[in-house]
Amino acid sequence: MIILDTDVLIEIFNKGSKKGTDALEKIESSGEEIAITSLSLHEILYGLYKYGKKKTPSIEKLETIEFSKEDALLSAKIELDAEQKGCMVSRIDAMITAIVINRKAQLFTFNKKHFQAIPNISLF
Repeated sequence: MIILDTDVLIEIFNKGSKKGTDALEKIESSGEEIAITSLSLHEILYGLYKYGKKKTPSIEKLETIEFSKEDALLSAKIELDAEQKGCMVSRIDAMITAIVINRKAQLFTFNKKHFQAIPNISLF
């Protein structure tokens, strides 16, 4: 399974984005199941609502993975471990990472540097 990060979704929904078109082709050619997290859904919808977009993309058709208690336990450890190593990981990135690791999935992100300090994350 490939879990799409918010930055990838933004590029895909941007109709003029070559980066988004290339990402979509890469995803489709993988043959993998794709999903988003409830956290990324929040970020996308917040942006759409904030900037007054009346028509929302077909994001509700994507499988959405909820943030669970197990994800909370792991994300707190991820965030603290990174902090103790002097590498700051945003809370939302730690939360998304926990979802990815706990589902034995891969994360497709354009912000790979956000996840470099996190062991055991599989990037697509």
